[in-house]
Amino acid sequence: MTSSSRSKTVTAARLLLGLGFFVFGLNGFFGFLPSPQHTGAAAAYLGGLFAAGYMFPFIKGTEVLVGTLLLSNRLVPLALTILAPVMLNIMAFHLFLDSAGIALPAVLMGLQLYLAYSHRAAYAPLFAVRSTRVAADRRWSQGDSYRGHATAPAE
Repeated sequence: MTSSSRSKTVTAARLLLGLGFFVFGLNGFFGFLPSPQHTGAAAAYLGGLFAAGYMFPFIKGTEVLVGTLLLSNRLVPLALTILAPVMLNIMAFHLFLDSAGIALPAVLMGLQLYLAYSHRAAYAPLFAVRSTRVAADRRWSQGDSYRGHATAPAE
């Protein structure tokens, strides 16, 4: 795949994922799309989210925020990180409680994983065995410049 087509694929995935979470997040507040009726454990789980009073608006607000960030191409690695636990819960809900509606969440999960892989360089420092901060702090204490800041004052 050429660089240009890869860039277009990443952009398309970002826009699709962003649009999905922006629309479904807003739907949680305004109810403009029909919601399927759930029974059993799925209904009990969703009822608990509603009964808590804050959890469902918190989740839907997070979806709107992440959708906005993805659509505007701002802070994409952070948006994907914030979205990860939400997406995992959506997948778990459909895997264990309502398997009939798993197609769309599976597509969204695939888009998110693809985007996370595309932005893997942004996540690399999270998996460093040793922090590079120690060496930077040592340079700072010795009077060297530290990431664009002025040098430490002489004692």
